[in-house]
Amino acid sequence: MNLYRQAIALFGFIVPVVIGAAVIAVGLTIKGRIKTSFDEKCTHFAGFKQNKIDALGLEADISKKRQHIAYWEELVGKETASAISSNLRTVEEKLPGKEFQITGQQFPTARAGFASVSGQRSAQVRLAFRATYRSMQRALLELETVMPQLQLQELRINPSNNASSLNFEVNYTAWEQ
Repeated sequence: MNLYRQAIALFGFIVPVVIGAAVIAVGLTIKGRIKTSFDEKCTHFAGFKQNKIDALGLEADISKKRQHIAYWEELVGKETASAISSNLRTVEEKLPGKEFQITGQQFPTARAGFASVSGQRSAQVRLAFRATYRSMQRALLELETVMPQLQLQELRINPSNNASSLNFEVNYTAWEQ
């Protein structure tokens, strides 16, 4: 029996223990990788759910404002020159003639200011007025309220021959669709 003791110990105890330890080590490694993969997928899924909730919130906010989109598209879609002319006539009717006069309107074709470096379509508008400061403030407020696509490029104020009024030169960029 002594002859087989070493072989029995080697193949009966040591080799099975080593193989068992290797199987356990491989199993633990695979379990760790599966757990890591599962944790990553859970994190991605949680992010996906949060993004979906955020997207639904944005959609709810946008759906409340959809009714205004048609108005804004119509507003921006109008021809700039005719829209400004008609809006200025409306503003002029509201203000006293002695305090507010339109002295010039130009619609240059060359792009200037912000429009020259932008890919967005735009038109340039130059307006000149003779008005009191208060009347001019009200006129520009009403014009820019009705036409929010106007972006002020330049405003010049010079004294007029009439002591109660000033000469105003206003340059706008009108953003178009």
